[in-house]
Amino acid sequence: MRQSSGLGLVGLGVSIFLGLAALGYLLGQAAVQVKEYERSVTAKGLSEREYPADVVIWPVTFTVAGNDLARVYAELDTTSQRIRSFLERAGIGSSEITLSAPNLTDKSAQAWGDAQRAEFRYVASRNVTVYSSQVDTVRAAMEDGLIELGKEGVAFTGNANQNKVEYLFTHLNDVKPEMIEEATRNARGVAQKFAEDSDSRLGKIRRASQGQFSITARDTNNPQIKKVRVVSTVEYYLSD
Repeated sequence: MRQSSGLGLVGLGVSIFLGLAALGYLLGQAAVQVKEYERSVTAKGLSEREYPADVVIWPVTFTVAGNDLARVYAELDTTSQRIRSFLERAGIGSSEITLSAPNLTDKSAQAWGDAQRAEFRYVASRNVTVYSSQVDTVRAAMEDGLIELGKEGVAFTGNANQNKVEYLFTHLNDVKPEMIEEATRNARGVAQKFAEDSDSRLGKIRRASQGQFSITARDTNNPQIKKVRVVSTVEYYLSD
C-alpha cells in the first residue's frame, strides 16, 4: 500500500515537472515571437501639390488733404466712388468691394510737431478693399488700376505691409483625402525598400500620424500659386 502511494507521488512529481517544462518552453517561444513581432520601421511620406489661389484680397488706401473739413469729407466720398466705379468697370462685382470708415487727422489739435507750418490742417484716409473669387480679373485690374487712378489725381498711401495683396486657397478639404492617400502610399514605398534591403517582410501598420497641412506661396514672384504640403509618418511591423 505504501509502495503504491510512493509510486503515485513520483508519478505526480514527474507530471508536474514535465508540465512546468512544457509551460516554460511555450512561454519562451511566445516571448521570442513577441520580440520578433515588435521589430518595426518608421517611414515618412510626402505629398506636395500646386493649386491656383481661389480668393484674392486687395486693399487700397488713399488720402485726401485740405483746410476745409466739409470739402475734405466731400472729396473723400467722391474719390471713393471714383475707385469703386473703376473696379466695377474692370469686372469686379459691387458686393466684392467694401469701404472702411474714414480716418481723419486734425494737425492743429496735435500736441506735438509744428502744426502752424502744416500746409493742410486736415488729412483723411480711407481703405477700399476688394475680396473676390475672380482672381484673374482682380489681377488684371491691379496692373493698370493704380496708375490710371493716380493720373486722375487719386493719392494712394500705405506701405507694402498695409496694402499687401493676399491670395487664399480655400478648397483644402477637397484635396485632403487624395493627398493623405498619396503621402501614406509614399511612406509605404520607403518602408518597403527598407524591408527589402534588410531581408525582411513588411507587415501591418503599427501606428501612424498625419502632419499638419501647410499652404504657402510657390515663390515670391507668384503668390497666386499655392503650394500645399503634408507629411505622414507611418510605423510598420517587420518580420523575417
